[in-house]
Amino acid sequence: MIGAGITGAGVARDAAMRGLRTVLVEQQDFGSGTSSRSSRLVHGGLRYLETGDLHLVLEANRERRTLLRIAPHLVWPLAFVFPLHRGDRIPLWRLAAGMWLYDALALFRNVRTHRMLGKRALLEAEPMLRERGLLGGARFYDAQCDDARLTLATVRSAVHHGALAANYTAVRALERTAGRVVGAQLEDRLTGARAVLRASVVVNATGPWADRVRVLEDSGAAPLLQPTKGIHIVVGRSRLDHREGIVFTSPIDGRVLFILPWGDLSYIGTTDTDTAEAPDQLTVSTDDIVYLLRSANARFPSARLGVEDVRASWAGLRPLVVERDRKAASNRSREHAIVYGSGGMITVVGGKLTTFRAMAAEVVDRAARELRYRDGRARGDGLRTDEEPLPGGETADLGQFRERGLELGVAPETVEHLLRHYGTEAAGIYNLGAGERRLLRRLSPPHPSIEAEVVHAVRREMAQTVEDVMVRRIHLYYEALDRGIPAARRVAELMARERGWDEARVEKEAARYAAAASR
Repeated sequence: MIGAGITGAGVARDAAMRGLRTVLVEQQDFGSGTSSRSSRLVHGGLRYLETGDLHLVLEANRERRTLLRIAPHLVWPLAFVFPLHRGDRIPLWRLAAGMWLYDALALFRNVRTHRMLGKRALLEAEPMLRERGLLGGARFYDAQCDDARLTLATVRSAVHHGALAANYTAVRALERTAGRVVGAQLEDRLTGARAVLRASVVVNATGPWADRVRVLEDSGAAPLLQPTKGIHIVVGRSRLDHREGIVFTSPIDGRVLFILPWGDLSYIGTTDTDTAEAPDQLTVSTDDIVYLLRSANARFPSARLGVEDVRASWAGLRPLVVERDRKAASNRSREHAIVYGSGGMITVVGGKLTTFRAMAAEVVDRAARELRYRDGRARGDGLRTDEEPLPGGETADLGQFRERGLELGVAPETVEHLLRHYGTEAAGIYNLGAGERRLLRRLSPPHPSIEAEVVHAVRREMAQTVEDVMVRRIHLYYEALDRGIPAARRVAELMARERGWDEARVEKEAARYAAAASR
């Protein structure tokens, strides 16, 4: 498996659970690309009703129920309000029809059934909404997720079932025998070490990088991707003072946008524009930021958000499949495609985070057929990926883990933070703190994260750099006012104890994070 975003992680987990010997490599950190720069939603795809992708909506609703069950600490229900104002491109009757269809495609097994709301009910639910021109709207339910940690948990589940996984391991070339791809030349990007890995089947799940990897197989391979860029911005939640998730149409261009709660923060997104930028050189332009701010201010006029209010931002590339007709970026299909290359490499592109498990099963089915054709081995069914919980998701009832943290003297807000990030694995972090009390100290007050999480990230979550910890394991980069820069050295010191770094490496790691976070 090349690529450890959510799709590659899902394929590795599925393959390992079927008993296939599996190796997963990722050139950066696990989930460091699109899979940690999404809208953080596991949703049925309400807006895909407009494009007629009913199959995708049906599949996404089924997968949302599965993820709520197997990863309740990383995927949780979220109520949304969808207000409509005079002049919006969606009329009230069409929204009502869409809501009924959405619940029907969820087989009326959504978190809750939708409710249509009049103007007064909407203002009671969200008092800061613009009253002028407000017609009514709806309340419906979807799910929010921690995308980076969901990807990481999927990788760890694959490892638990026997897969080998390595981050910061780049594919420099593909190995061939009689024209067939039979492995890859790998480079450890942290040490420079190189090795050759042989495999019966090679799968390319590198998302926005997929066409680059396909060129290693066939220099004349036609592009599969027509990527679009999506950005999100983070502001203080008190400026908008919203209670639930908000879905609305931008008065600028009519596309559907979100305003989503994240603790005491809100993030606003997303844009959906064609771009020629390289996946590892994405930028968040002032024009992108202003577009999102103007759209949000139009619905929450008292917020008066300006560029100076943006505390953080992220940009990701959607690896959408090339379509022959020239549809607008936001209307292109989110369906996935699986193709065989000239050397037999399997490439999967497209799709969405919500349906990663279903995509993975289809890819592994293809790989199993290839193995059966090549050496006659039986397809292994193994364990079902929709039944076994991801690490930390063994139960949604975390009462005893909450009590354990409070008994240990952990602050209530830190206990809630740990339960949200780690689920039942919070017990392991408590044990670290019980054995060394200073590990219960906060990393970057008032943020609730503690030092024991850094040790856990290295020992259990394969963190290799300070950035891995700050951005994707604990999220200080997005959630702390100072982006956690003052804590970078302490994080490096804690990692040094586990990794055997010397003082020079500690200084280098802390400085590298500070420089990246200051941009």
